[in-house]
Amino acid sequence: MKFDKILDNNTLWAIREDNADDNVLQQLFQQWSDPEWLVDFFMDNMSDLESYFMITDINQAIFDTIEDSERIQCLILDISPDADLDKLFRPLNNSRTSEMLLGKEKARIKERPNHASWLRLYAIKLEPGCYIITGGAIKLTRTMQERAHTLRELNKMESVRNFLISEGAIDADGLLDYLTEMQ
Repeated sequence: MKFDKILDNNTLWAIREDNADDNVLQQLFQQWSDPEWLVDFFMDNMSDLESYFMITDINQAIFDTIEDSERIQCLILDISPDADLDKLFRPLNNSRTSEMLLGKEKARIKERPNHASWLRLYAIKLEPGCYIITGGAIKLTRTMQERAHTLRELNKMESVRNFLISEGAIDADGLLDYLTEMQ
């Protein structure tokens, strides 16, 4: 497993699977802006789109996804060095009230017209203001356990978390130490 630095100030990273050309963040933004990929996804998940979001027009779903992808991309990539990523990322479990070691987090667009955003970025919080993006998904159901593609993201988060713990990379300094050792 590799870690690509997204922001120069070492506050945002993304995993890169072995043998992958791009990290997970680049892959997500490519998928979320690809109309052909989105048609296939929404055709496969039409019942969730209709039942949870009351949307029956795939073209509208594609338009909304591309628009939200551009917005979240701007929030993530155009962030100033002194910006607070903690305002973007929230605990994955809505009922979690305290910090935990390598907490599982999510980011999404909060204010969107007509319906809530279904785009999610998933990350591990190394420490306040410092995150590793493990993946993301179009979440059309109430819980991640309800669909295979979101369950995979949940399992990937746990796998990255376990990897970091096993390597002693439990904070930003630990990650930098790990990366230095791997060079």
